Amino acid sequence: MKVLAVDDHPLIREALRNVLAELDAQFELLESGDSAGALRTAATHPDIDLVLLDLNLPDSQGFTTLEELRRRRPATAVVVWSAQHDHQHVARAIALGAVGYIPKSTSHDVMVNALRLVCSGGMYLPPELLAANPGRRAAPQLTRRESEVLALMLEGKSNKRIARELDMAETTVKNHVTAILKALGASNRTEAVIAAGRLGWKPNGSLGR
Repeated sequence: MKVLAVDDHPLIREALRNVLAELDAQFELLESGDSAGALRTAATHPDIDLVLLDLNLPDSQGFTTLEELRRRRPATAVVVWSAQHDHQHVARAIALGAVGYIPKSTSHDVMVNALRLVCSGGMYLPPELLAANPGRRAAPQLTRRESEVLALMLEGKSNKRIARELDMAETTVKNHVTAILKALGASNRTEAVIAAGRLGWKPNGSLGR
């Protein structure tokens, strides 16, 4: 696994190295302290599997860097790694194509599990994004199976993984996902996860009170 860590603090990049060592003993870590360096590295290493991107860079606004990385390397997973983790920042990063958002306050073990989830094709969102935000719209009426599928979507699991865990055909999962998107007024999985979080849906499939 080849990973690019973009952060202007060397000690933080070293901490990321320790986390990555638990994911893949053979990982290769590329480092950059600013946006320009990150973009140059991404251009010269097209085989990068994962980018860990801080939003506070000395030479560029982090979201601009995220957009540029997604434009140049759409197949490369980008996870935002930031001290800022309010709902607005998280939602914007996901909308721009990040596959995860990890607050810098996240514990070592949780970060390892978050990156493991992302590397397996899932999406990691901090608990703050799933906090209830009442008054937006009424909770959708979902069937039991749709609720189970949504719960696993909130954990960032792929259709194939959901099908395996719920013992159903992948095409059936896709049909449930389509119904969930319609019920939540979402056009894709990311919007669905954000909408569900605003309604107070928790990963266990229940509504927060």
